Amino acid sequence: MKINILSLFFLAISLGLQGQTNQYSISFENAEHHEAEITASFPSLNPGVLSVRMGRSSPGRYALHEFAKNVYNFKATDSNGKALEVSRPNPYQWDITGHDGEVNISYTLFANRGDGTYAQIDETHAHLNIPATFMYVTNLSDRKIEVDFKVRKDLNWKVATQMPHVSGNIYTAPNLQYFMDSPTEISNYSIRQFEVDNNSTPQNIQFVLHHNGTEAELDTYFEQVKKVVLAEKEVFGELPNYDYGTYTFLACYIPNASGDGMEHRNSTILTDREGLAEGGMKNNIGTVAHEFFHCWNVERIRPKALEPFNFAEANMSGELWFAEGFTSYYTNFILCRAGIITPEEYVEGLTGTFNYVWNSPARQFFNPIEMSYQAPFVDAATSVDPVNRENTFISYYSYGSVLGLALDLSLRQNGLNLDDYMKLVWQTYGKKEIPYTLQDLSQTLVLYAGKEFGNAFFDSYIFKSEIPDYTALFASVGVVLKQAMDKPYFGASVSINQFGSGVIQRNTPIGSPAYTAGLDSGDVITAINNVPLTATQSFNDIINQYKVGDTLQVAYTRYGLPKTTSVILAGNPTYSIQLIEKDGGKPNKQVLKNRKDWLKLD
Repeated sequence: MKINILSLFFLAISLGLQGQTNQYSISFENAEHHEAEITASFPSLNPGVLSVRMGRSSPGRYALHEFAKNVYNFKATDSNGKALEVSRPNPYQWDITGHDGEVNISYTLFANRGDGTYAQIDETHAHLNIPATFMYVTNLSDRKIEVDFKVRKDLNWKVATQMPHVSGNIYTAPNLQYFMDSPTEISNYSIRQFEVDNNSTPQNIQFVLHHNGTEAELDTYFEQVKKVVLAEKEVFGELPNYDYGTYTFLACYIPNASGDGMEHRNSTILTDREGLAEGGMKNNIGTVAHEFFHCWNVERIRPKALEPFNFAEANMSGELWFAEGFTSYYTNFILCRAGIITPEEYVEGLTGTFNYVWNSPARQFFNPIEMSYQAPFVDAATSVDPVNRENTFISYYSYGSVLGLALDLSLRQNGLNLDDYMKLVWQTYGKKEIPYTLQDLSQTLVLYAGKEFGNAFFDSYIFKSEIPDYTALFASVGVVLKQAMDKPYFGASVSINQFGSGVIQRNTPIGSPAYTAGLDSGDVITAINNVPLTATQSFNDIINQYKVGDTLQVAYTRYGLPKTTSVILAGNPTYSIQLIEKDGGKPNKQVLKNRKDWLKLD
């Protein structure tokens, strides 16, 4: 018999590669009590200690979440089933010694939060965020991974994930980074899909929905999803070429879920308690728009600070004002362009975010870069001690959103636009998958809009915290910006309870009348100008009886002790934003053209 040496060589390589695959399985016999049973096999190991661990953070989240807290019943054996010695050097790691070149582990996972960060297991579904579910070995991160999802056939479960299908309910990932970035929904879901031509390379967009509604409701919703996909494709001129030719929305709109959205490389998690018939049709499409935009901005146009993502630590980036904030700018902008909301709804919808950002005292402490640095403290992070976020933090989502608006309108005054800047960033960094730095964003704006414009924008609004001239910017597209300075402003969020006590709900803003008068969160206002508060009153109605400049004698208690102070009412700094037509004006032809170009109106 003739032996082909070359064939034996490739066979040896093939067998070697098979031996380098880490195998996982997960089953759900006790789903009613939110438990999963998980096994993992790590073959072909070098001698010494094998350290397996649960993640502490998750792709798209920047804070620590300590997923190990939900793991118990851990066991480790070698290839012959012999129990191995396990030690715990820290709360999220298991060190295993005495193996024979293979380690098999098993453990029980408790999971009962259905969102983009955690996992949820019950009789309705197995909603799996991978870092919250599976242990991993850091020094085996380049290995291929296969997972066998042992579905509950009695519940008609099936698997949806961005991981490629192998056979049955087995799915694979090329390495640890891709595996951890691949959320998985296992349920009796419905699915819709359509194909988008992308530079002669078709890309499949599929929408997986686990809900209690009807197929007709899903059909209606999916038409909106398609509009969003195509409108966002137009911004960049093309879709990304997804790794396996498909992008998957994984949506759970069920009463036991928690509201969230979380982007991943070729998929996204969308969760909410509202079904489509209960308001979810309108309320959740914005999350669809936001998360899908991320398949360009964040997943491929990616900050260097987040590459690679570290599952063992908090992840910090100074570019989140762009990665999350500019994505937030496009969220409702896209809904308007797609005809899902009206221009009036879009413009007036800017008001809340605009007031939150530009009336915040926090700009005196941090610029947008430094706001981004705080993500590990605020991105679904938890703490028991009170913080002063009202005065020291502006969400990088919101801050970046209003800066994206300012940049777009500023560029349009020079015959340019934000879409084309985003296209240039995409072509330069995202499409080539070259992680960018803050300096790269600045230099790209200089390249696109000129040195004077680009440097001025970054110097004034990114490296500093100055406010753009929104009055002029809005006027260029027929939008009116006003403040209600003739209305009285107390400067505290006060809720009058059933006993007629006005409780200050949160920290008073620095510089506000209430802050200057020494009032603080938790103080209980009992009377104003010697008139007791009553349960039938609104605190705002009480304040509106007075005028700007009036001095109020405020009686209150703090820690049960009676106190008094004087509050001098200021002008209300709240902005209103509306179309000029609604304000009684009439835009000229050039302004109307500017608005149509901005919103891409027919």
